[in-house]
Amino acid sequence: MDPNSHEKTGVTDLQPTSSHVTVDIEEEPALHDQQGYIIDTESGLRGLNNAKLAKDGHTILIPQPSENPEDPLNWSSLKKHLILLIISWTALLPDYGSATGAVTLLPQAAIWNMTEDTVNHSQVGNLFMLGAGGVFVVALSAYFGRLPVLFWFLVVATATAAWCAAATTFESFMAARILNGFFSTVAQGGGLMFINDMFFFHERARKINIWVGFIILSPYLGPLFTAFIISTQEWNVAFWLFFAMCVLALVLCVLFVPETYYNRQHHGVPSNGSRILTLIGVHQRRVNLLKPNTLVDAVLRPVKVLGKMPIFLISVYYFLTFAWVVGINTTLSIFLTPLYDFGPKQIGFFYFTPVVAALLGELTGHWVHDLIARYYIHKHHGHFEPEVRLQAIFISTPFMVAGVVLLGFALENAYHYMITSLGWGLYVFGVMITTVAVNAYGLDSYPEGSGEVAAWINMARTTGGFIVSYFQVDWADAMGPKNSFGVQAGILAGASIIPVCLMIWGKTLRERGGPLGFKTT
Repeated sequence: MDPNSHEKTGVTDLQPTSSHVTVDIEEEPALHDQQGYIIDTESGLRGLNNAKLAKDGHTILIPQPSENPEDPLNWSSLKKHLILLIISWTALLPDYGSATGAVTLLPQAAIWNMTEDTVNHSQVGNLFMLGAGGVFVVALSAYFGRLPVLFWFLVVATATAAWCAAATTFESFMAARILNGFFSTVAQGGGLMFINDMFFFHERARKINIWVGFIILSPYLGPLFTAFIISTQEWNVAFWLFFAMCVLALVLCVLFVPETYYNRQHHGVPSNGSRILTLIGVHQRRVNLLKPNTLVDAVLRPVKVLGKMPIFLISVYYFLTFAWVVGINTTLSIFLTPLYDFGPKQIGFFYFTPVVAALLGELTGHWVHDLIARYYIHKHHGHFEPEVRLQAIFISTPFMVAGVVLLGFALENAYHYMITSLGWGLYVFGVMITTVAVNAYGLDSYPEGSGEVAAWINMARTTGGFIVSYFQVDWADAMGPKNSFGVQAGILAGASIIPVCLMIWGKTLRERGGPLGFKTT
């Protein structure tokens, strides 16, 4: 939908006919946190003749865009989607780089005369920083602005990617990897901020689906390309490719990404000034764009968001769901090599499985999440609750559980590698659907905390993988793949109780917890 196509008819108060309580459509945090969304004119609200609607003529635009062309909601569809693709490409980098290291540790161990487990310490340090960095990203963005944090983090991520490629000792490589993990995660930890800034409520699930698609693909593309590279080239060639990808993200950021934060409380404050000054953050501080935030306010925002029970619970659920993605990804080659006598090329080909599965999940999710929302809105006369997003787990959970169980049986009983491939693919397909649902639920529940929501969900994802990668192989060796993966499937199934409980009591938890009360969105 082209955002410039909506009616420019002004903004009015919306008054529910049932309660006769006047609600200003611009006061969205209060409406969203406590009551859900009024998204369609079927709701029976009076005064909608003056509300701005989407091109379909009945979908209420949330947020209501201003008349200012600088408002990101008023930008052209082309501009918005170009920025979204750049942010999504940047979000691909951290897991791509992390997974690249999971493959290169084999030749590195041989060159540096170290055990593979010791070289893997650099992988674990990098993985932990992918989560921790996101929390700092959103805190800094709430004080300095979106663009300068994106730019400066990308500068350091690019420099440390080159350092990884040029490292000649393990100590140097490990330091570079840890720093790269912290700074490269800028668009993973903060991606929802950009989506929230530019797109209307009814568009966000599809845009999150695009952003998440890049994130889910990234840990599989890294090993896929790296396995082919190290079969003929030195290990550091794979990291020079990663460096080139970081350079591309940095160049695209410099050329095309503007400051997307728009201060709706102070419409006269220009978000963008001189290109250089806006890029490095001087303009934002000069015009006090994010007033009245103080640095303390910005630092405390992530803490306040995690204190909201729905966010805490959905992060725990995602921790228990996504942990096995990283565990399987970083250790599967150890199972495949002795079982099927796979070399680097065969392992590289095997990684086409999760790539195809993630793409199928992307295509399916493009329709599924919107269909769930539209069906609920139609059945409830234009009203929408964030908890509806979680209904997608009824589709994704069977795929995840079946995939992990099949993978365990295939590895223990030496089934044909195509059966192993199918199990892995089923799990990745389900994870793709789940990831969009989790992020959309968090954003819909607390839209003014979009960055903080993304940061904690990202932290849950990486922390789960960080922990599991320590014991995945030993666990499988001790119990056997069938039993260890069976336990994982049981945890996946048990964890699904959390979103089910949120579907029942999530609204009550949001009402009791109250709004975030941030000074800026």
